Amino acid sequence: MLALLPLMLERVGILIIVAFILSRMKSFRQVIHNERGILAKVTIIAIFGAFGVISNYTGVEIGHGTITSQDWLTNVDSSGAIANTRIMGVAIGGLLGGPMIGIGVGLIAGLHRLSLGGFTAVACAVSTIFAGVVTGLLSKRFKIREKSSPSKAVMMGILMECVQMGIILLLAKPFNEALHLVELIAFPMIAINGFGTLLFLLIIQDIFHEQERTKALQTHKALYIANQTLPFFRLGLNIGSCTKAAEIILKWTNADAIAITNQYQVLAHVGAGADHHLPSGSMATELTKKVLEQGHIIIAKSAKEIQCFDPHCPLEAAIVLPLKVHEKTLGTLKLYFTSSSKLDRVEQELAEGLGKLFSGQLEMAELEMQRKLLKDAEIKALQAQVHPHFLFNAINTISTLVRTDADQARKLLIQLSIFFRSNLQGARQMVIPLEKELEHVEAYLTIEQARFPNRYEVELEIDPSLEKVLIPPFTLQPLVENAIRYAFPKVQTGMVKVRAFEEEGQMILLTEDNGKGISSDLLRTLGNETVESAEGTGTALWNIKKRIEEIYGQQATFQIDSKLDHGTKVFIKLPKTSQKWGEESVESLYRG
Repeated sequence: MLALLPLMLERVGILIIVAFILSRMKSFRQVIHNERGILAKVTIIAIFGAFGVISNYTGVEIGHGTITSQDWLTNVDSSGAIANTRIMGVAIGGLLGGPMIGIGVGLIAGLHRLSLGGFTAVACAVSTIFAGVVTGLLSKRFKIREKSSPSKAVMMGILMECVQMGIILLLAKPFNEALHLVELIAFPMIAINGFGTLLFLLIIQDIFHEQERTKALQTHKALYIANQTLPFFRLGLNIGSCTKAAEIILKWTNADAIAITNQYQVLAHVGAGADHHLPSGSMATELTKKVLEQGHIIIAKSAKEIQCFDPHCPLEAAIVLPLKVHEKTLGTLKLYFTSSSKLDRVEQELAEGLGKLFSGQLEMAELEMQRKLLKDAEIKALQAQVHPHFLFNAINTISTLVRTDADQARKLLIQLSIFFRSNLQGARQMVIPLEKELEHVEAYLTIEQARFPNRYEVELEIDPSLEKVLIPPFTLQPLVENAIRYAFPKVQTGMVKVRAFEEEGQMILLTEDNGKGISSDLLRTLGNETVESAEGTGTALWNIKKRIEEIYGQQATFQIDSKLDHGTKVFIKLPKTSQKWGEESVESLYRG
């Protein structure tokens, strides 16, 4: 009996080595992961059935109590028997795949054992088929796929060996030979098969655990990619943002090409096939049109399924995912591969995760756009308001001058026209050139100085190179108006200075006065919220700061410095943006 142990251990070692080699093969892991499909089930039956056949061929022949070891066992003497590891592969197959696989593996291994002959052939065949049926029926209970202890499954394998010993005693004839055989092989076969089942099971479970680790890595990768593409998808689906996003996705996935479309055209295509999958062009594949129409993922594993119009297109596989906002398909994300073998389950899961994340980003972008549009509407409503007292006072001043100085009255009317035109222009546009804002300031000052001559002085120090730089409208004029209205007591002659200069690549707008200043308590509030005060509400300062934050984010700075009786400075730092950049970038931020 003990002499049989090392021989059995050698046989089980062969199967474990084969199982380990298979576990390193990508195709085997894919079959194990996708065992629910008919083709996968047939493949698993064939694989584990082969384990049973190999166990039969490599078994140790026993005849009349004598152990005979040979390299390859092709037939058994009519009075002989085999000690092998057949039950191990059958039990693992049944526990792994369920009844269909258990029965299939049991039939293959059992019938092959029957073909080899020997006085235990029928008993071994019956016990093998029985093991496949029982383990298949109990597969859900033992849950090989889960991380629970494999001890129960090992015990099931040991139990099936014990059952085999019992069936040999029941069916094998003569009984005395069967009893002597069981006494010789029972302990070695039960012990070695239990040990082999444990090792075999650990290898199978490692495949599932590896899948979990891969999923975790893929989740991390998907989140990383989503984080990298977030700034671009927040700008909506346009050629510029989608091209940048596609380049990032191509870099961090195994795809050979990445494409992004909206509902009508290709917005970006980077990688293989870029010579004919052109941005701004019409849809190059019928596959994309189907996804847009049906709103669900479609996988193609041949060039024929992709249906590209170019017969020389190198793309042979693709996964096309809908990009949805509020359940409406607004575009697609496409991962292309030059070989269908590259499009495995891991890549599919990564792509599906990215599709969901990108759809979420687009929804966030739309919500952000709606929030900005709402805020923009509130701000423009404030911009469009004209202080009624200013209008009435300007008209009264001009009507007085009509009788005394018609030329001056005409100049004031022109300036009043410029002032109102600037107000309307500011209410329609997000940014305007600095020179336009200065026209607004000068028009306001001309009217006010006509009303209060020699009451204050205004100095403008503007770097000519900055006159075309874009700034939000109503940035300087409200600051000058605040200084004139609130900074100077009636008996004081004031000085207001407006400067625009460049510093470290950014434009600095500085408005300062020598007025009465602002208290520290009020200073902490101004610009952050409106206040109730007899001298004003701080709406203009809050308005300016909010618009700067909405348009430039952290690229801009708004700061108020003031001391009582020492005047006030309002410091604004803005990025230097050209006319072209402002039209495209700022408008795209609000249109998506």
